[in-house]
Amino acid sequence: MHQFEEGITLDRFLMDTLREYPGATGVFVNLMQSIALAGKMISSRVNRAGLAGMFGGTGETNVQGEFVQKLDVYANETFKRALEHRGHTCMIVSEEEGGAVQVPSMWHSGRYVVTVDPLDGSSNIDVNATIGTIFGVFRRKTEEGTPALESDALQSGRALIAAGYVLYGAGTVLVLGTEAGLHGFQLDPTVGEFFLTHPNLQLGPDGRIFSCNTGYWDQYQPGVRSVLMRWQTAGYSARYIGSLVADFHRNLIKGGVFMYPATKTNPDGKLRLLYEAFPLAYLAERAGGAATDGRGPILDIVPTALHQRTPLVIGNKAQVDEATALMRDDPTF
Repeated sequence: MHQFEEGITLDRFLMDTLREYPGATGVFVNLMQSIALAGKMISSRVNRAGLAGMFGGTGETNVQGEFVQKLDVYANETFKRALEHRGHTCMIVSEEEGGAVQVPSMWHSGRYVVTVDPLDGSSNIDVNATIGTIFGVFRRKTEEGTPALESDALQSGRALIAAGYVLYGAGTVLVLGTEAGLHGFQLDPTVGEFFLTHPNLQLGPDGRIFSCNTGYWDQYQPGVRSVLMRWQTAGYSARYIGSLVADFHRNLIKGGVFMYPATKTNPDGKLRLLYEAFPLAYLAERAGGAATDGRGPILDIVPTALHQRTPLVIGNKAQVDEATALMRDDPTF
């Protein structure tokens, strides 16, 4: 496992990592710097949302049928601008866009596809609860120097080369997963830099927290109810914010499992595969945890649509395995 000195900047971390890969050109480093810049800009706007008139909705709905918040629009545009003009990205898949976004033709030789939920948990914006950005990175399959195709994004989760999230809460935290492991960085707003605060994040074998909206109890399948009853009987603590990235981050630090199963209303699940489930599943596995759709590993799925949905069980491996064993034989709705 790579060892890094706590307190180094994100840029130093990226450059130190780069040196360990002979032949690396630095394009990936530039990509991560662009993502970090977008995170800093969104963090600044989130912290001033009330003063900047950014609370509330736009009156529109997105491709998911969800009400669009003003900060959703800002975050989406910020990520597109940050990723479009440095030559590293050929295509962006965003929750807020109906289709894949091709970067301007002068830059379409970029080698990476970025999938992003620009502002996860945006329904919590107006109550000042924790929200975040989730992202994943694929290497394109088509030839560099040509326009990217949708198939460049519709790859198995096993093809991810990096993933992470930026959490906007009491502080702004960037968690990044690569071949170099899983590491957390805290933003110091006084100097505008991310500093390494959580090197080599790992999930233990067990956790004692479960995060699930039990208000949907009557819509869950028998296996889901069985595992929830088992955990309650075993004295697990229930913690549920309703923001996927916030619930995942707490469980990553403290140990636990997050569940968003299929329901009668959403028989295919509610969370999006490419830019929510895939990136967090990648991080969970890097941390020694697991992620399934209630039947098999999330990362084994090959998506057929950009906004494909999935159930999700993610966190400490023992709890994920326990839940999956009970859910696997549930009939489909």
